[in-house]
Amino acid sequence: MSYAVVFIKNITILLWHWPFGHSYRLSGDKCLTMFNISHCSLTDNTSTFSTADVVVFHHQELSRGLSSLPLHLDRPASQHWVWLSMEPPVNNANLSRFNGLFNWTMSYRRDADIFIPYGKTIMKRDDLGFQAVSNRSCLVSWVVSKYRPQQARAGIYESLKKYIPIEVYGKWNKKPLSDKKLLPTIAKCLFYLSFENSEAKDYITEKLWRNAFQAGVIPVVLGPSRATYEAVAPPHSFIHVADFKHTADLATYLKHVIADRQTYEMYFKWHRTHRIKTYTDWRERLCQICVKYPNLPVNKVYQDLERWVNN
Repeated sequence: MSYAVVFIKNITILLWHWPFGHSYRLSGDKCLTMFNISHCSLTDNTSTFSTADVVVFHHQELSRGLSSLPLHLDRPASQHWVWLSMEPPVNNANLSRFNGLFNWTMSYRRDADIFIPYGKTIMKRDDLGFQAVSNRSCLVSWVVSKYRPQQARAGIYESLKKYIPIEVYGKWNKKPLSDKKLLPTIAKCLFYLSFENSEAKDYITEKLWRNAFQAGVIPVVLGPSRATYEAVAPPHSFIHVADFKHTADLATYLKHVIADRQTYEMYFKWHRTHRIKTYTDWRERLCQICVKYPNLPVNKVYQDLERWVNN
């Protein structure tokens, strides 16, 4: 009797430069030991370029001239280049010069070749309930560092604060919160303004997944459409700004939620059936390439990267 030996190729992922200069250790088999993903090697050693299966380039360093593409090196025919960005289109400048160079996109966008969200909803196996706490010392909080008056979120905040008190933290008003204090501070409130700085396709960040959900408060969201939030967030877990014609109506509804315990607790029923997972470690994101690798298109090339990003 003969047995067929199945050979699984080991995929080598080369990260050309670390996003925003924040590096992590890559020694050892990180994908396997940390995330149970086998046959996947991560490296940031650029001298391994000629043997890497995949090379990942983070857009911010390229666009700002902090790093450059290795166009002077002989690129192996089987090597795939990945364009990586977790930023909305408005923050992705100088795209046209990268046309015809990248094979795959890696982004929070659900239509990216490698979809890496800021967080996701997972079904729970147990039915351990979550106790909704309504007697909190704060009604609404918001953490913001880069406040721009022209942004939609700024206009809604300025209008909403006329009707209800909002406790604001962050660098903008010189009340920054450390990582240690962030969630405990938000948890003192009933609602959190999960306002994205840009209303872009699929752009839902840690403002929802971490700041609101992990703090155990109800998120009031501003970003993509309600349908987009419904596709990724737990059922009946958020309040969308776009559902209200005026901010006065939104304020009235928030007061109603507080006054009606049954309505308030409805926003926490999802804790019985779902849980939240956040993605914060770049190594976990890079290891996801190996998971997707067998099903990624072999001969794809983005001839118009700017068009895809701004689509």
